[in-house]
Amino acid sequence: MAKLQQILTFGLLLVSIRFLEAQEAEEDDLIDLSEMGDAIFGTPDNETTGALVDAYDAQSEQNPEELGTYHEGDILIPLNYRDARTDDTRNGLLALSTRWPGGVVPYDIRGTFASQELGVIQHAFNEYHLKTCVRFKPRTTERDYISIVNGKSGCWSSIGRLGGRQEVNLQSPNCLRTYGTPIHELMHALGFLHEQNRHERDGYVQVLSDNVKPTMMANFEKASPKTHWGFGVEYDYASVMHYSPTSFTRNGQPTLRALRSSSDAHLMGQRRGFSAGDLRKINAMYKCKV
Repeated sequence: MAKLQQILTFGLLLVSIRFLEAQEAEEDDLIDLSEMGDAIFGTPDNETTGALVDAYDAQSEQNPEELGTYHEGDILIPLNYRDARTDDTRNGLLALSTRWPGGVVPYDIRGTFASQELGVIQHAFNEYHLKTCVRFKPRTTERDYISIVNGKSGCWSSIGRLGGRQEVNLQSPNCLRTYGTPIHELMHALGFLHEQNRHERDGYVQVLSDNVKPTMMANFEKASPKTHWGFGVEYDYASVMHYSPTSFTRNGQPTLRALRSSSDAHLMGQRRGFSAGDLRKINAMYKCKV
């Protein structure tokens, strides 16, 4: 009888340990968006943003995703997620967004993309597949997936996995001039934020507020350490998640100035692909063994 009781006690202890481990793993996958507040919620802007991206000059120093009226230009979580969210918070984490399990992101593509534009999207996927363990796979019956669309509302994405169908909008043709823009928006969908909003950015860039559109100053607010992960990677001027030196300018003059003599400083806003730092962060977040 005593032996049976010991076995039962051990069994309950093992179950409890596994439950706690699973809970910790689940919390580790949560993405804290709480400090962004309601600014991240909204509806696709088919008027102002759509018109600005439609008129985008490919020779511009800015990137098309910097033209949006959304949070930081291109971050948008539809209002239905705000209305459906619960008050459930764990360890201060807003239970809204998570990482994609196993780094697998089911997707479908809807809209009237030209064959060349579809090729740009596929090139972006291939870059992830070649250099990280993240895998974008055509959706079959998965409940949670991204839907790549090309509505006239600019270049935008939500942050992380929200649950159900979530859109990544790549307005044709200007959000698909280079595969760096879809890479950027897909990094948002994986759970990453903008580089220039890192909490330690003041040691690396100066925001030239006199040149920023007054209504856009909020786009330069710094994130807190718990919201923005660096994964041990130093501030990265060359990140595909960094905005251009003239982002949100009101007069064509720079809004961001590099403060360090880095060989990568001139790459701020590049959309040619991942930086080495981007890959380190993706592979750290998704525990890639590459």
